[in-house]
Amino acid sequence: MSTPELHWFKSTFSDGNDPGDCVEVATTPAAVHVRDSKTPATTRLTITPSAWTDFLAHTVEGGGPA
Repeated sequence: MSTPELHWFKSTFSDGNDPGDCVEVATTPAAVHVRDSKTPATTRLTITPSAWTDFLAHTVEGGGPA
């Protein structure tokens, strides 16, 4: 099975003064991929879309222990 090339993007909240200081995200129907923009060829984190949604909701709420 062939894997389509992922389309990576950065948050609109990324600091424009240091473009390498953020993470990049690529989504597919089955997974969300996260990587360090400074070292994109290294290991990436792959999680389910529901786990990503939970993470974002927690982040928007101000973080802290889950």
